[in-house]
Amino acid sequence: MCGRFVSARKRLELLEEFSIERDRVADGPDPEPGPDYNVAPTRRVYAVMEPRPRDKEPEPEPQARELRVVKWGLIPFWAKDASAGGKLINARAETVAVKPAFRRAFAKRRCIIPADGYYEWQAVTEDGKQHKQPYYIYRKDGGALAFAGIYELWRDEALPDDHERAWLWTAAIITTQATDDVGQIHDRMPMVIAPDHWADWLNPDNSEPGQLQATMVPAMAGGLTSHPVSMAVNSVRNNRPDLIAPLSADPEGPPGELF
Repeated sequence: MCGRFVSARKRLELLEEFSIERDRVADGPDPEPGPDYNVAPTRRVYAVMEPRPRDKEPEPEPQARELRVVKWGLIPFWAKDASAGGKLINARAETVAVKPAFRRAFAKRRCIIPADGYYEWQAVTEDGKQHKQPYYIYRKDGGALAFAGIYELWRDEALPDDHERAWLWTAAIITTQATDDVGQIHDRMPMVIAPDHWADWLNPDNSEPGQLQATMVPAMAGGLTSHPVSMAVNSVRNNRPDLIAPLSADPEGPPGELF
């Protein structure tokens, strides 16, 4: 799974890197998220998407690539309340097209969730005691990871139609079986969308499952490296740049180079 990640890039960097045509963050009711070195479920994160224009709007805007802020933890459109949002943070690539909570979003509402890197935990034994060592996994070239995501809009019936918070935007990250090297740390890993597939992935008119699956690849394809980090990342209260700093090399641990 992907349970924690890093989102430290500034909004202006993302606008350029993902060729954003419409900045919904600047236009939105909430302040833009600050650098987050320990993104946890239910946090507000950036998402790149191309929502289909809504016919009910008097003058619907043309379809365009947007940057929005969403809540990490997908709430299905049919959910009676928002309590599911803290649980559905990941969608398995093997079942995302058919699972009731995800299939409509996979068919119509796909997004990219930019990340600087992500954390996974490996079980290790030291002095006869077992604990889980966190690792930070990221691209060797320093580029952003474009996590494959899906998003939904959930209507809060307690608010009137014209209320700015009547619709809640939420998202989940798609994961897959880890490759051998990454599997030494954890058996699941995020899927990413390569730049030459961004347009196909984001296009809501592209709904053929086979074509969509072809655009998703394990994050390994980005050319990753990893290193162990401080146990401080275990607490969601900790959020600072030194969380991604490497610990001293452990000769008994998995190799740092992943690809």
